[in-house]
Amino acid sequence: MDKVFKFQGNTFSYFYHEYNRTWENERAIEVPIIWEIVERHRARNILEVGNVLSHYFPVNHDIVDKYEKADGVINQDVVYFQPSKRYDLIISISTLEHVGWDEEPRDPAKILLAIENLERLLAPGGKMIITLPLGYNSELDKLLREGMIQFTRRFFLKRISKDNQWKEVRNAKYGEPFPAANGLIIGFIERE
Repeated sequence: MDKVFKFQGNTFSYFYHEYNRTWENERAIEVPIIWEIVERHRARNILEVGNVLSHYFPVNHDIVDKYEKADGVINQDVVYFQPSKRYDLIISISTLEHVGWDEEPRDPAKILLAIENLERLLAPGGKMIITLPLGYNSELDKLLREGMIQFTRRFFLKRISKDNQWKEVRNAKYGEPFPAANGLIIGFIERE
């Protein structure tokens, strides 16, 4: 099994951690890509949507997560989150696909409101990086196909083996050829 994968010409080590059994899912590639970006922005204002990175690393940035109770986590709905500052970097690791989808009542378009609100929270020159597993939320997939979510840049990674190896591709699907996330989009929204 390869211990590294390539993304945008850079080589990353797969991320293996007991929490969430990362060797079995997309966290194996999401965490190293996003963590490298966070490290480059360490001295800036950073917001994480969904409490993910603190399970693996000590973090020193703002985290908003509607449901997960933990020290330093702001328990608010991302759609209504209105902090007093703007962020140079906003990240979300496989979280936004749950907004409106895993809620009662279900509101598949709520993700658009979440992204719209997050865009307002970007400082001039700021950027947002969102990872989304393709196929988990069929309505989100439809919004992506219809261009309703406007990424400045977007990239796809595809799971290519049963032992959770991934490669960068032009597109990917959920559930094919292996169970669960086989496709991941990494979308960038950059503010001028």
